Amino acid sequence: MLRMKTRAAGLLMTLMSALLHCSLAAAQTSLPTFPDAKQSDPQANRIMQGFPPPPDKMVRFGDGSASKFPGTRWSFNHLRELMPNADVLRGEGPVAMLPREERDLGTVKFTTMDGAPMNFDEALQKTYADGIVVLHKGKIVYERYFGAGAPHRPHAAFSLTKSFVGTLATMLIIEGKLDPTALVTKYVPELQSSAYGHATVRQAMDMLVNAKYSENYADPNAEIWNYSRAGGWIPLRPDYTGPRTYYDFLVTLQKQGEPGETFAYNTVTAEVLVWLTKRATGKRLADLMSEKIWSKIGAEKDAYFVVDSIGTERGGAGLATTLRDLARFGEVMRNKGQYNGQQIIPAPVVEDMIKGADKEIFAKAGYKTLPGWSYRAFWWLTNNDHGAYTARDIYGQALYIDPKAEMVIARYASHLVGANAAHDPISLPAYAAVADELMRSDARADNRDAK
Repeated sequence: MLRMKTRAAGLLMTLMSALLHCSLAAAQTSLPTFPDAKQSDPQANRIMQGFPPPPDKMVRFGDGSASKFPGTRWSFNHLRELMPNADVLRGEGPVAMLPREERDLGTVKFTTMDGAPMNFDEALQKTYADGIVVLHKGKIVYERYFGAGAPHRPHAAFSLTKSFVGTLATMLIIEGKLDPTALVTKYVPELQSSAYGHATVRQAMDMLVNAKYSENYADPNAEIWNYSRAGGWIPLRPDYTGPRTYYDFLVTLQKQGEPGETFAYNTVTAEVLVWLTKRATGKRLADLMSEKIWSKIGAEKDAYFVVDSIGTERGGAGLATTLRDLARFGEVMRNKGQYNGQQIIPAPVVEDMIKGADKEIFAKAGYKTLPGWSYRAFWWLTNNDHGAYTARDIYGQALYIDPKAEMVIARYASHLVGANAAHDPISLPAYAAVADELMRSDARADNRDAK
């Protein structure tokens, strides 16, 4: 379990822990005993209920309770009430209704990477799911909510945010507004002396820039603390003289290797790409995403970005959406950008992303639960025989797209452990098992029709 030494950091510690993402793949797997999903259910435990809630049932930003399990089981579903944010508007068009064809997927059986037998319902409880939506051929076949999760309530997406940013950046490349072969400094010359001074746009998009940047919370000198202070998310010491905005922080990052040599998953690189998109378009990230994606998918709700002290959206981990709307975006990607009666994302954007990148470079990063995978434009490619790919993040957030099974799984969670290594051994086989079951049921239906 991630441990944080600074109580005053409050919810920031949870948000910033999203920056660790899969870099913690080797995190501990032997855990002390903690409340399970039912025992930590914020609704059953009456967390934040009452006017006001009793002191022992309150979840606050300032005292750190919002960043610590089990308080996170409430706070991940209620970021808007705790932190400043900017709307991603759904527009004025009608909601794109999702047809229903419910199936009993909860009994689907599989074996975890650790060799344990399990079914899908058990997997959701074991991974502290707050909600899940499974689409098959564009229809909702399974939808469940737990704890503080609800159909109408946006949930913290954490680094799923990056996949939206990578998609937007690829769209700008297709439109000729970003040149993938150009140096980052063509658009942001302020980064000339930083780790990104000799990196190309493409290298930034594929996390091939190795900046000297530590997210070790136990180290008081780690760069993450100045990143946090620059964003105004933790109190400044009286003697603090460092950066006071994200932009000012990014220019201080130095390299510890040449661009293109190693895969280095790093949220500050996502923030650099957001800066590029803003410079290339002259638009805020929230407005750009609304214009190009959110206002076109028939979303039920506005999404929102958590913002820093000067209103800058956190493009690496700050998005919140409802599950159904996340699933709608997944359906856009599954259909090569086509959805809601229009071509929302140009097909070449999706085709470029799903071709993946260098598996050998990715393998050197040592993700034990992701053998044979690769990474491109802030998406994770399984390279399995279904061609599945995913947006994914700590604490169990996932958008899993399986083109062969014509399946999209959108899941939000509040796992007690951030590192994906804690839930990948359950989640990844579970997704694959559901895909196989949907394909088998289709085959059975085809056989019946043929008789």
